[in-house]
Amino acid sequence: MRVYLGADADDLRRLAAGETLDREQLLPASDDEEDELAALEEAAESAPVAVAAEVDVEDAPVALTHVRAFHVALDDSGHLQWFGADELDAVLALLD
Repeated sequence: MRVYLGADADDLRRLAAGETLDREQLLPASDDEEDELAALEEAAESAPVAVAAEVDVEDAPVALTHVRAFHVALDDSGHLQWFGADELDAVLALLD
C-alpha cells in the first residue's frame, strides 16, 4: 500500500544510513489520484519533504527500499518537486 509521511533532513540521513522511519503515515482515502494528492499534500505540510513509500503493512517502519519518491517544496508556490528514491543525496543537499 502507498503511504505518505513527512520527513526532515535528520530523517533522510537515517534512511541513508540504513535505518527506518517510524513517523505518522498518511493513507489516501482511496486509489483515486485526488485522494493520493491530498495525502501527499498533507504530508508536505508537516515537514520539508513528503516521502511516498510502498509498505506491506499499515504503520510499518519505512526503509529506503520502501521509498518510491521524495517530494520537496523548493519555494513558496505550493508546488512540489519530484525526486526519485535514488536521488536521496540531491534532496539532502537541498535541505543543507
